[in-house]
Parts: sequence; C-alpha cells; structure tokens
Amino acid sequence: MKIITGFKDFILRGNVIDLAVAVVIGAAFTGIVTSVVEGLIDPIIAAIGGAPDLSRTWILPLRTLEDGTEVGIQFGTIVSAVLNFLIVAAVIYFAILTPVNRLLTLRKKGEVAEPKAPTEEVLLLTEIRDLLAAQSGGTTPTLGKK
Repeated sequence: MKIITGFKDFILRGNVIDLAVAVVIGAAFTGIVTSVVEGLIDPIIAAIGGAPDLSRTWILPLRTLEDGTEVGIQFGTIVSAVLNFLIVAAVIYFAILTPVNRLLTLRKKGEVAEPKAPTEEVLLLTEIRDLLAAQSGGTTPTLGKK
C-alpha cells in the first residue's frame, strides 16, 4: 500500500501536472515553429543559394548489401539535424523570446511602485482591532483580506 500511496502523491504533486501541461503546450507550439521555419526561413535559404540535401552525403560505408545498396553511418543526416535545430532555435529566440522579453521590460517600466510598509498608526489600529475582536469572540480579518 505504501507504493500506491507514494505513486498517488507523486502524480498529484504540482510538478507532474505542470510538466504535463508544458509538454502539451510544447507539442502545440511545435506547429507554429515548424510553419515559421518551412514558410519563412527555408524559402529565404533556398533563394540565397539553396539548401543542399545532406542526408545522402557524407556517408561512411560499413557494408554493401547484395543488391548494391551501401549501409553506413550518415554524417550528413546528423549535420542536417544539427543545422535544423540551430535554425529553429534562432527562430524561437529572435522571433519569439526577444519580442516577449522586450514587451516585459516595457511593462515593468510602467509598473506601480510597491506599496509602502504600514505606518505606526495603522499597525496600532490593527492591533487594537484584533484585541477587540478576540475579546468579543469574533474572528479577525487579516490585513488586506476580507
């Protein structure tokens, strides 16, 4: 029973739920990033000089099959995946993170200053209110809450 209780505690912990939400949002966000890369970045690269297909280049042959097909380590595929990752990371950074960080910075400039600590009079009146409420058997509301 301890194992089941431990598992239940693990699943109901906020971190697991937050992680699940992050994965779902990340999966949905993948479509946006993919469309930006395929619809904007790839055509720009193709217009500049074309993007070579590296998946069939830079192969280290290990064995030739009976039908003449070579089987080997495809370094071109690895390089292509790394380049795609860097392109996607650049799109996310420059098209999404930079504008959002700029927006947050602009918002902070217009923020209202933090409230000052209560004055001595307010603290004294709060103490008197709490004492009167305790004497009458009532509950005392906390400062700022009802």
